[in-house]
Amino acid sequence: MADQTHVLFVEDDDVIREATQLALERDGFAVTAMPDGLSGLEAFRSNRPDIALLDVMVPGLDGVSLCRRIRDESTVPVIMLSARADTIDVVLGLEAGADDYVTKPFDGAVLVARIRAVLRRFGHAGGGAQGNADTSAMDGGVLTFGELEIDTEGMEVRRAGQPVALTPTEMRLLLEFSSAPGTVLSRDKLLERVWDYGWGGDTRVVDVHVQRLRTKIGQDRIETVRGFGYKLKA
Repeated sequence: MADQTHVLFVEDDDVIREATQLALERDGFAVTAMPDGLSGLEAFRSNRPDIALLDVMVPGLDGVSLCRRIRDESTVPVIMLSARADTIDVVLGLEAGADDYVTKPFDGAVLVARIRAVLRRFGHAGGGAQGNADTSAMDGGVLTFGELEIDTEGMEVRRAGQPVALTPTEMRLLLEFSSAPGTVLSRDKLLERVWDYGWGGDTRVVDVHVQRLRTKIGQDRIETVRGFGYKLKA
């Protein structure tokens, strides 16, 4: 198991849990599968998986609450599974700190692709930025935008001198913006660069993460350009 990617999978439906576990194991993942949120939290703390796959509607401790508990303790990537594509399910999961979501029923190959995409971007958190940053605002790897400082080498962010805790996905998103300050980035482009989507994805993922990022770095730092996307104010 040490050489395998370890997935924590929390799903209360026995058929889905067993079938998905087998499919993931066939693709080379080591899987710890749990039927409810409380056992899932215990397994997370005991095993420290590389990624968590959480169904929204599980007993004991629902998937959104479990995601919050995990996020309080770790930046491990989290993918939510939902039987509905309702906005409320998607937004609640993402606001709880999830990095992505997949709607059930899902194709096994699609799920594996999404898991690998998340793991790829977590493997190199700085990979999204392409070195287009304005070097006039850069000092020894530190980008400065008003009271916001981004250490692109140490992967640290400070606002008015105080450290800002970002998840890896939020960090990648901020690096993408800071690599081209003042440039409008479309939601589709951010999905491609930050979420590693080689196909069309749900842009709500982008919108919720931008809102989460704004609450941490300042509501006015990232501007919405209606009909086009977002840009970082230089």
